[in-house]
Amino acid sequence: MTNIPVGLQLYSVRGECKKNLPATFKAVRALGYQGVEPWGYDGSKVQWLGYSAKELRKLLDDAGLACCGMHVQPRSLQGESLSRSIELNQELGNRFLIIASDKDRTASEAGVRELAGFLTETAGKLAAVGMFTGYHAHAFDFTHLADGTAWDLLFSITPQEVIMQLDIGNCANGGGDPVAILRKFPGRARSLHLKEYGGNPGAVLGQGQADWKEIFRLCEETQNTEWYVVEEGGPDGLGFDVSARSLDSLRGMGKVS
Repeated sequence: MTNIPVGLQLYSVRGECKKNLPATFKAVRALGYQGVEPWGYDGSKVQWLGYSAKELRKLLDDAGLACCGMHVQPRSLQGESLSRSIELNQELGNRFLIIASDKDRTASEAGVRELAGFLTETAGKLAAVGMFTGYHAHAFDFTHLADGTAWDLLFSITPQEVIMQLDIGNCANGGGDPVAILRKFPGRARSLHLKEYGGNPGAVLGQGQADWKEIFRLCEETQNTEWYVVEEGGPDGLGFDVSARSLDSLRGMGKVS
C-alpha cells in the first residue's frame, strides 16, 4: 500500500461540475478520491466556475477533499493574473499551478525554448509563496523536433522545480514511452496523471497496455510524487462510472485503501 494519495482531474466529470459542483465534490469523495484538480483556470477572477475562493474552500472542506493541483491557462501566470492565481490557490491550499497545454509553443524548438523560459521565470516567482508551476502532457508534446521530442527538450532545459506532470495515456498515444521518460527525468513528476492506453473501448486503468507496476515503482522510488491524479471519465464529463471503475482498479493494485 502506497502513501501517495489519489485525486481526480475534474475535467473527467466536467459535465457534473457544471450541473452541481457541491454535489459533484461529495460524489467524488464518496467514490474514495482524496483530492480534486480543477481545469481551465484563466486568472481573470479570483474564482472558478462562478464560486469565489472562500466558497470553493468551504465546498472542499465540507466534502473532505483537498485541492491537489489546478490546470491553468498560460495567461493566468502573467502580469496581474498571476496575483489572482496565487490568491485563489492560497485559499484552496493548493501549491501546484500546472499549464494544461501550450500546443502552439511545443510545435517548434523555438517555441519550446520560449515556454521553458516562461516556466523557469514563473517557478522563481512562485517559490516565494511556496508554490510550483509545471506542464501537463498531451499527445502533441511528443512530436519530434530536430533533436528529440518537444517534451524531452522542455524538461532538459527547465530546472528541477518545474513539475513534469506526465500523463501516461497522452504520452503513449503521442508515441512517447512513459516508463523511459520517468527513468530519464527522476524527481520531476511531483504530480502524475493516470490514464490508460491501448485497451478495448471502455477500458480503464489496468485494462490496457500501460506497465503500471513499473510506473508506480518509479514514482515511489525515483520520483518525488505527491499525488496520483486520475483523468478518466464518461462522455462530456457526465456520470461517475468510469472514474469509479478507475479507482476500483487502483484498489486492486494496492494503491487505494
